[in-house]
Amino acid sequence: MKNRFWLALSSLILSCTIGLLPSTASAAGYTQTKYPIVLVHGLFGFDKLGPVEYFYGIPDALRSGGAQVYVTTISAANSTEVRGEQLLTQVRQILAATGAAKVNLIGHSHGGPTARYVASVRPDLVASVTTVAGVNKGSKVADILTGAPNTSAAIGDALASLIGILSGNKGLPQNAGASLTSLSTAGSLAFNSRHPQGVPTTACGEGAYQERGVYYFSWSGAQPYTNVLDIADPALATISLAFGGAKNDGLVSSCSSHLGKVIRDDYAMNHLDEVNQLVGIVNLFETSPVTVFRQHANRLQGIGL
Repeated sequence: MKNRFWLALSSLILSCTIGLLPSTASAAGYTQTKYPIVLVHGLFGFDKLGPVEYFYGIPDALRSGGAQVYVTTISAANSTEVRGEQLLTQVRQILAATGAAKVNLIGHSHGGPTARYVASVRPDLVASVTTVAGVNKGSKVADILTGAPNTSAAIGDALASLIGILSGNKGLPQNAGASLTSLSTAGSLAFNSRHPQGVPTTACGEGAYQERGVYYFSWSGAQPYTNVLDIADPALATISLAFGGAKNDGLVSSCSSHLGKVIRDDYAMNHLDEVNQLVGIVNLFETSPVTVFRQHANRLQGIGL
């Protein structure tokens, strides 16, 4: 009986592991988009902290199928506009280096509106914007934190500065108070009035699939607690109570994440799982986030982007 149990458990783990890997049959050319893919991190994000990637394992998985992938480095904490201008500078550099005419922007969390800013001010440089748990209509968590601006901003500035030092990007300006304002409901609504492309006009609907030549997509998770081995999950599960029962990933509500064509807003993932954090400790019973990114690259390829 014990042997059968362990055999079954081993088979389950093996099948889940195999599901995380691209098949050799589909690997070649599967993610080869016409335009480079540019990944944009969220609040308190980074490109790398030592061996740990923010988009853990995702750039290599996309490159293995033929994609050109760039991971940008912007302020860990600052306003959407400041981060957006930093991203725009890097987009120009990527286009100059590759000779490409446009890029496909994929932003997680605060990286979502950051990418939207670039598409709004320079749509000629952007083929598509995809937000992954993008804070497109604000977050109740940011609303709560902006109620204690002195404490929250001071702690946030210290954390952002530390991330900048550890990631080798200490020269970037950090302003946690500005980031919280941008991510609040009021701040997001003000931003949307200036940069409305792709934003749903209803509370929880879809937005325009294409505006000014730019395609818009989004996806997100809706399960704050997903893996008992992930030390961040209890905190996300507790924070999720701020949403009063509305579907959320621990930091962003599903409805707020909607932009353009909504691929899914109910993956069994939390806010960190969506980018394969913490170091790949995610829900074994849901599609791997790496696979979701690869599928989306193939989707972009399919429409000529």
